[in-house]
Amino acid sequence: MNGRPILVTGGAGFIGANLSDSLAADGHAVIVYDALSRPGVAGNLDWLRQRHGSRITPVVADIRDAPELARAVAEAGAVFHFAAQVAVTTSLVAPRADLEINLLGTVNLLEALRALERPVPVLYASTNKVYGDLPDITLEAVGEAYLPADPDLRARGIGEARPLDFHTPYGCSKGAADQYVLDYARSFGIPAAVMRMSCVYGPRQMGNEDQGWVAHFLIRALAGEAVTLYGDGRQVRDILHVRDVVAVYRAALACIDTAAGRAFNIGGGPGNAVSLLQLLDHVGALLGRPVARSFQDWRPGDQRYYVSDTRRAVESLGLEPFTGWRDGVADLAHWLTTERAQAGAPPLAGAAA
Repeated sequence: MNGRPILVTGGAGFIGANLSDSLAADGHAVIVYDALSRPGVAGNLDWLRQRHGSRITPVVADIRDAPELARAVAEAGAVFHFAAQVAVTTSLVAPRADLEINLLGTVNLLEALRALERPVPVLYASTNKVYGDLPDITLEAVGEAYLPADPDLRARGIGEARPLDFHTPYGCSKGAADQYVLDYARSFGIPAAVMRMSCVYGPRQMGNEDQGWVAHFLIRALAGEAVTLYGDGRQVRDILHVRDVVAVYRAALACIDTAAGRAFNIGGGPGNAVSLLQLLDHVGALLGRPVARSFQDWRPGDQRYYVSDTRRAVESLGLEPFTGWRDGVADLAHWLTTERAQAGAPPLAGAAA
């Protein structure tokens, strides 16, 4: 990187802020490029500046602003690309905006990188939604969870050889951007890699019903409010703590010579697979009381089961074991209650110590 700052698009968002904090703590200068359009992210930027001062250079701009983005790219020695429209539900309401942010914004970034005289690596945050709703996988209801009938798939999860199958405007925009990143590596030699993310949770997550569901469940439960489940609650995800996600992205940058041109499925893996019902049971155990829940119909494109086969990432990037989901969820509960107390708000019901 030759001493140049690291650019993090969406750098005031949940994952971006945690990554920016890690980079700045290790002495890197970080350009935090963010439109600050989501509730709470301006607070994340303030937090970063308070912690790291001049190491954080904020650029408040939209990823669709190609000239401003190109100016930031011209200064960077590496790029982590998180700026995105992140909710399936929003993409169904406003598909054009979803396309412009997720696909055109990514092409803006790639074109800015292609215009440079020197190669600059980029790590792109894609999604497991590129694999569609996985209708061909035969599932069994085992207690409170759906699991594959195929024992090998149950043991390993879904690998990168799985055919792509874009569903919903969000799946299309993120999936197309995923493929553009890989093709710019092929066609133009940009050292670029794609991380197909499963469900991430942890401190600084502003969870809501549409995105960041682990934090959303905790926020509702801590407040003594019911959690709404879409479907029957047996759907399974491999949740991954944000500290592990930061480690993955930093390892990918360190190994960019071998990671470039490749896609990696990133999630907690089979060891961190949990259904929505199982997660709520655990939250209830943390709080010492059951979590109220209600049910509504399934939503478009919802996967009843998605667990990442992380073997390619672990072997290629040299990753350490991930945080167990029970410990990680307890950590997030503690952060949420601490943040609320520091803000002077009344204690949440049953708040974890």
